[in-house]
Amino acid sequence: MGFAQTFKALSDPVRREILMMLKRGRMSAGEIGSHFDMTGATISYHLNILKKADLLFETREKNFIYYELNTSVLEEIMTWLAELKGEHGDV
Repeated sequence: MGFAQTFKALSDPVRREILMMLKRGRMSAGEIGSHFDMTGATISYHLNILKKADLLFETREKNFIYYELNTSVLEEIMTWLAELKGEHGDV
């Protein structure tokens, strides 16, 4: 995971909204798409960027793909930001 790829993924408001939705639990691509006024291909594009940044887990079950939040990447970013800010006493 590279921070550049993660921050690029987080820079888009649609992708941030998807992550907020997934905070409540796993969802299928169709469930995610139903919250937006955009094509399935556009939703797939956003999900792909989040997946490449390791912000999502993808699980296939029969004809459905489910997405879940990968909190370990977010925790790594928060730790790095806290260190940058000097909150860990490493100043």
